Amino acid sequence: MTEIPAAEMVHLHVHTQYSLLDGAIRIDDLLKKCQEFGMEAVAITDHGAMHGALEFYVKAKKLGIKPIIGCEFYIAPQDRKKHQGAKSSSDAAFHIVLLAMDEDGYKNLMKLASIAQLEGFYYKPRIDKETLIAHNKGLIALTACLHGGIPHLILHGNMDAARRETKVLQKIFDDRLYFEMQDSGIKEQKKVNKGLVKLSKEFGIPLVATNDCHYLNRDQAFAHEVLLCIQTGRTINDQGRFKFATDELYFKSPAEMKERFSDFPEAIAETVRIADRCNLELKFGQHHFPNFPVPEGDTLASLFERLSREGLEERLVDIREKGELTPELEKTYRDRLEHEIRVIQQMEFPGYFLIVADFINWAKSKRVPVGPGRGSGAGSLAAYCLRITEIDPIPYGLIFERFLNIERKSLPDFDIDFCQERRNEVFHYVQERYGGIQHVAQICTFGSMKARAVIRDVGRGLDIPYGDVDRIAKLIPDQLNITIKEAIDQEPRLKDINNRDEQVAKLLSVSQVLEGLSRHMSTHAAGVVISPEPMTEYLPLCKGPKGETLTQYDMKYTEMTGLIKFDFLGLKTLTVIDRAIKLTEADLDHPLEIDKIPLDDPKTYDLLCKGDALGVFQLESSGMRALLINMKPEVFSDLIALVALYRPGPMESGMVGTFVDTKHGKKPASYPLPQLKPVLEETYGVIVYQEQVMKIANVLANYSLGDADILRRAMG
Repeated sequence: MTEIPAAEMVHLHVHTQYSLLDGAIRIDDLLKKCQEFGMEAVAITDHGAMHGALEFYVKAKKLGIKPIIGCEFYIAPQDRKKHQGAKSSSDAAFHIVLLAMDEDGYKNLMKLASIAQLEGFYYKPRIDKETLIAHNKGLIALTACLHGGIPHLILHGNMDAARRETKVLQKIFDDRLYFEMQDSGIKEQKKVNKGLVKLSKEFGIPLVATNDCHYLNRDQAFAHEVLLCIQTGRTINDQGRFKFATDELYFKSPAEMKERFSDFPEAIAETVRIADRCNLELKFGQHHFPNFPVPEGDTLASLFERLSREGLEERLVDIREKGELTPELEKTYRDRLEHEIRVIQQMEFPGYFLIVADFINWAKSKRVPVGPGRGSGAGSLAAYCLRITEIDPIPYGLIFERFLNIERKSLPDFDIDFCQERRNEVFHYVQERYGGIQHVAQICTFGSMKARAVIRDVGRGLDIPYGDVDRIAKLIPDQLNITIKEAIDQEPRLKDINNRDEQVAKLLSVSQVLEGLSRHMSTHAAGVVISPEPMTEYLPLCKGPKGETLTQYDMKYTEMTGLIKFDFLGLKTLTVIDRAIKLTEADLDHPLEIDKIPLDDPKTYDLLCKGDALGVFQLESSGMRALLINMKPEVFSDLIALVALYRPGPMESGMVGTFVDTKHGKKPASYPLPQLKPVLEETYGVIVYQEQVMKIANVLANYSLGDADILRRAMG
């Protein structure tokens, strides 16, 4: 028997937490365990989806571990589009494990995962033989667990059918097909493995050893049973509940795997050979901008430039009509716009501005309420000229470099608010304009089992009375992202009951194993991506809870693919304002224009000074209303400062009190240096805005605004 070094074994069948409510392995923990075992490579093969693939790839590469991206697919008995199979174990879609060898394999894996979710979903996301034939290049196939097609036929004594299925898969995958052996103490595996050995000799197809890992350590098997109870809505005491027939589906060490497969050393050695065949290298850092339709004779740059300048002329007419446009101010506007145009073109972002301007102006043309502007994007004059925003950055001293900075190459990111009830109209317009669901998708997000929630979930799974579980959950301190361990350390009552009550100790122990795992997938509140090529060239797709098309990667890893993200946030306040305006239409000679409402109305300020702000966006909380009464805002700039100051940092530091006292003349304004007075005068010597930080760096240290923005970001 050939001795195999411990490091020369690779796990090729692993389910992470992204096999939702089935896998209990966190990617970080998986990679730490690989380091502990001296494993130089590892695969992940989540069920029917690739949610964790890019996270796994990036983190593994960083640690010097070869990432093998895979997926355990469900194969429909016949046609993926026919609603049959997958309802029960007796009428199941069979499993097959596919591993990406290279970029072709990765792209085919994404295509298959997308087809399974978008076309083949029936109880489970399913592919079929037709899709395997079309999208098998660069993929290695393993015959999977007892639910694999060939193992299932062997188990039921149908060796002739197993031979026919082997011929079908061998024709598709050629020398990329492997018989997957498993031995985790399940008696049926013995029978299947004998059949696989026989078929291996007949067809010359290699055997490979795997363990179908679902949890990291053996002592987590019970916690995994509880996880399956959470998935199925059953309890640990239910007869006939879904459970695994072994406690050995953990991430075994190479030594354990060698011992278990001592009669088949070549099946262990084959894991390394397969890993050697998998050499996927992904490239990052390239942006994939959507194809914006440009009129004949124009380029993206020339169209952006022309529309921006035309927009400025329209904006200057309004300022001129108010009698506010001096020659000096006009020069300020023109110089600022030319500066922004140069930067935007140099950073190659004209297309981004044109796309955003297009769908916002479409929304406005359809009377979909659109927010006037939020975040750093309000600092762009070009955006104001293109009517992306309705906030003129010049009178408010907003700085373009906070939004786009030539010193740091990052994508622009407009935070765009739409009426909550009509947001989808804008999304569907974009979808139709850029090629449908193959080019436009919303971004998925994952809900995780936080401390209180996981205790309640586990309590149900353990069949503990709700009142008892709720009492324990409520002992978790109300702190953001607190862990159960931290809670036990901080809360004496929780520590005491954990030490003396066996049932509570079990509840908290299991909960800590499952804490932080992804529980469900949902749709991100705002994120949308648009791709120039079909989306599956860049990432896999799936269906959301309401049938919407979603990316399988979350926001962070979707952006890492280089696709351009746009934020479409549905804001209830815009819906309320729109309804209020419509209610006034019967009593007015002309429609009320929200942008024309004066910002210096005395009666409005009288109401605000009394704290009468219930229902007013961002001003209606009890704390904010108390601050309104204390500050007594008199002008619009007071309201701007008030919203900026109502944050934990300023409130805890005493800045708010200093601002209010100085505003009311109870103490004199203080400036660290005389040259900072022009920067801080409007806020009574208090540094309230990030723009002020940038201006201070500019005035005192002669920083460019680009460098000042880098300093601002470093401050957090």
